[in-house]
Amino acid sequence: MAEQLEVKELDQVVVRFSGDSGDGMQLAGSIFSTVSASVGNGISTFPDYPADIRAPQGSLTGVSGFQVHIGEGRVYTPGDLCDVLVAMNAAALKTQYRYAKPQATIIIDTDSFGPNDLRKAEFQTDDYLAEMNIDPDRVVACPITKMVKDCLAESGLDNKAILKCRNMFALGLVCWLFNRDLGLVANFLREKFAKKPAIAENNIKVVQAGFDYGHNVHASVPATYRIESKDKIPGRYMDITGNKATAYGLIAAAEKAGLKLYLGSYPITPATDILHELSKHKSCGVITVQCEDEISGCASAVGAAFAGALAATSTSGPGICLKSEAINLAVIDELPLVVIDVQRGGPSTGLPTKSEQTDLLQALYGRNGESPMPVIAATSPTNCFDAVYMASKIALEHLTPVILLTDAFIANGSAAWKLPTMDELPEIHPHYVTEEQKYKYTPYVRDEKGVRYWAIPGQEGYTHILGGLEKDGKTGAISTNPENHHDMVIQRYAKIANIPVPDLEVEGDVEDAELLIVGFGSTYGHLYSAMQELQKKGHKVALAQFQYINPLPKNTAKVLKRYKKVVVAEQNLGQFRAYLRIRVNGFVPKKFNQVKGQPFVVSELVSAFEKIINE
Repeated sequence: MAEQLEVKELDQVVVRFSGDSGDGMQLAGSIFSTVSASVGNGISTFPDYPADIRAPQGSLTGVSGFQVHIGEGRVYTPGDLCDVLVAMNAAALKTQYRYAKPQATIIIDTDSFGPNDLRKAEFQTDDYLAEMNIDPDRVVACPITKMVKDCLAESGLDNKAILKCRNMFALGLVCWLFNRDLGLVANFLREKFAKKPAIAENNIKVVQAGFDYGHNVHASVPATYRIESKDKIPGRYMDITGNKATAYGLIAAAEKAGLKLYLGSYPITPATDILHELSKHKSCGVITVQCEDEISGCASAVGAAFAGALAATSTSGPGICLKSEAINLAVIDELPLVVIDVQRGGPSTGLPTKSEQTDLLQALYGRNGESPMPVIAATSPTNCFDAVYMASKIALEHLTPVILLTDAFIANGSAAWKLPTMDELPEIHPHYVTEEQKYKYTPYVRDEKGVRYWAIPGQEGYTHILGGLEKDGKTGAISTNPENHHDMVIQRYAKIANIPVPDLEVEGDVEDAELLIVGFGSTYGHLYSAMQELQKKGHKVALAQFQYINPLPKNTAKVLKRYKKVVVAEQNLGQFRAYLRIRVNGFVPKKFNQVKGQPFVVSELVSAFEKIINE
């Protein structure tokens, strides 16, 4: 029997799985994060995959990565650098080692480091560890491919199918290293491959083999590790991506409002998973249509809104460009529509699998004419649920299209999410016509908040026409009257400006901060972590993260002008900073901008912010 290693307690750890794009690293990483979330650990994940549909096997451009940060409490980012790096081939080691800490444990499949593999990865010598200045004592070098073939020799699988199981051996080894319950892994695999039980059982067998290898050989590590959960709120938890949370939020909003949910969409990275997920839920009254293009996806959703559904359309930045005319129709018709923009790198096709915050001004102003729309930005994978729920509530209660900004980082990343009950969610009351308006209804008569009333086609006594031409505010007839047009423009603007949104909250050293960090949307976790690191260094720092962009919270100017030094950090060249300067008179903040297609690095934020503090 193998000698029992010491088990050390950790408060957090970062693991990065990497390999060829066909090596199943996303699946291995997602299983490990799901298992961690199910035992109450905080998690934050970052899938980092190539844009190539299928790059040449073993090439540097074809490497796929999945990074997961696990903690005993809440985790805010996927981590700057990893403590454990799994490199399934030479190209993965070559490209991913830069994401590892100097003392990181590195797990490699020695069967994928042959002369041909090293040549593809552009190594100059056979001594790849020395070439990369890696200490061999930190490397767990094991013949994963050979052991998987031996494990499944009697399975009846062909060689190609057997090689697809290599990721499960690496997963088993990582599960041994962190004392994970393989029963949870087995449950996940049996559920995922419910229609292919033989595949599930073979994968479970390989996971066990990886676990046993670590246990019996000790895999050149001094100890195994455990991350205990603390302060867990009772409830049902799951590991959820931002796209799946967005889909669930739409379903919940439709249920709460008593409406059918309609999604008109066209596949586009990184938003397609919303369409995929919603298409699974016809039993919840969800209607999904994969249209022939982005324009028809949005136009069909406008039609569904006119017909009385909670209508949504999902896309990324290039799709927003194409949808702009149909979105403008929803603006002038004042119909409830949720437009989801999962931002990616641009311009043009740009970086389809990478993440930016570069669509902000397009969301705010990217339409012809005066066309104001509410804009909300989700701050995390789990917050996507709340953000799209509130976008739906605003759309239905104020009769307006609403844009929700997420991005590839939080859409594909995941976190541990406590499932809410329907009773915990805010009420949604669509702004329907009243009984008193029957036979007297015109479409642009408004209530005291400036919101028009929603009549559903087919309701007797509420006949009306909507369209892209300007209408008379009183009669609903087409009108080119200058005074009427001016009045309608003002009313559409005022309706959006007066939508009530929560006040801007400040975290950290609220009363005496030397520096206020300002961000919006998905950068919350990195900016919050940077604030914490600066506080550990003795600095007084606060953070104000915006989720509601239009309208801005009523206390925005008061908060921003309260602090002597303010820095706006964003993943673009200063769009939010410029917008705040337009809306807050006399506000001239510092700036931190990066457009790399990657999440912020906390250590870089700390260094930049410290320089501003010390100026």
